Amino acid sequence: MTLLSTLREELGAEAVLTDPDVTAAYSRDEMPLAPAGVPLAVVLPSDVAGVQATVRACAEAGVPIVPRGAGSGICGGANAIEGCVVLVTTKLDEILEIDADNRLAVVQPGVVNLHLRDAVAKHGLFYPPDPSSYDWCTIGGNLATNAGGLCCVKYGVTTDSVLGLEVVLADGSLLRTGRRTVKGVAGYDLTKLFVGSEGTLGVITQATLALRPLPQAPGTLVAAFSSTRDAGAAVSRIVREGLVPSLMEIMDAATIAAVEDHLNTDLGAGSGSGALLLCQSDAGGEVARRELAALRQVCADAGAEMTHATEDLAEGNLLMQARRSVHYALAALGANMTDDVCVPRTRIADLIEGCERISDDVGLRIAVCGHAGDGNMHPTVVYDAAADGEFDRARKAFDAILDLGLALGGTVTGEHGVGKFKQDWLEREIGPVGLRVHQRLKRALDPDGLFNPGSMFSLE
Repeated sequence: MTLLSTLREELGAEAVLTDPDVTAAYSRDEMPLAPAGVPLAVVLPSDVAGVQATVRACAEAGVPIVPRGAGSGICGGANAIEGCVVLVTTKLDEILEIDADNRLAVVQPGVVNLHLRDAVAKHGLFYPPDPSSYDWCTIGGNLATNAGGLCCVKYGVTTDSVLGLEVVLADGSLLRTGRRTVKGVAGYDLTKLFVGSEGTLGVITQATLALRPLPQAPGTLVAAFSSTRDAGAAVSRIVREGLVPSLMEIMDAATIAAVEDHLNTDLGAGSGSGALLLCQSDAGGEVARRELAALRQVCADAGAEMTHATEDLAEGNLLMQARRSVHYALAALGANMTDDVCVPRTRIADLIEGCERISDDVGLRIAVCGHAGDGNMHPTVVYDAAADGEFDRARKAFDAILDLGLALGGTVTGEHGVGKFKQDWLEREIGPVGLRVHQRLKRALDPDGLFNPGSMFSLE
């Protein structure tokens, strides 16, 4: 019996897609520049048994498996390779349990991030990780990439909210990791090993997630600066003084200009602002007012040209629209490559100024925004895909930004992952010993190398 016949028998014909026009939609994520092949089939199991059957059948046939969620990633980590089976987890979309007393939820990987947040909010609880695509990305993809978001400064990335996992291994067996308790140190921390593994070690089919009490409606502060150096100084002092806003975002001059054009509005202290900081406090009441006042004073002392704080939720949402519109504003200018470097918070200004030099060198626009609270920056190189040589110049700029990030003591990815686009850079960051350990772990759990081969690193 052929692999396709086996899959149809195990999962049902409707769960096995082979029409090239249909499978093409599942062949890549939101990073168009990363390589992608043509899959043999796309399978959409509706339960854990279906995932196990798929893995066993592919192992028997020696066919690679590329796990995929909603496809919102931007590192090529879910991109198909030639002749693989793309295993899509979006039909495993149940919230299996919300335990309000113990503040945890048990969910399947196909649950949309926003749907989980809305569901637990009805119990007075909060699931913190909030990627920009939170209204359509799935928990499984968030787990696979260890996704971050705007509120990482206070609540951390995805792994900080994960208590345990259920994972289908290369032989089709089901591994359960972690715990439901607040504390637990029995054995190796296998949960954290699988979070961020980008589908290279197994297929996550269930997660036990830690929840927090629902925060208060946030108060918002906007501060405009004449230079990124002044904005960077404000960030450093905020950190040094122990202030922990629930959100702290930065936008450079190129980003501000693009958003102003896109929204047809004026941000900050008028056109020409060198940098914009957006901060929020979700502490509520007098505590939030004191926190915003302290943040405002720090920004003023650092040279802010304008500061404005509001407790009005609608006004705060309007201010945040500027940050959430960055992707669309830059997309309107042309094709773009979005980088994902994370540097020490004291080096944010150095990174932005370095990106300005790289922009001058390659002759392309580079706009920088990001999560100032944790140093995770997203420089975006804008280029004309139809113009001769611009792609090559854009890729040169992309790599130069990664090189700069490492030189500043940072990392080549803070939340998007390595995928099929940054393998060489992972090796440079972790070194030969680190790479060898990665390869040994991969071989131990996936001896035939069938889970997402070519992603993160090579076994060769």
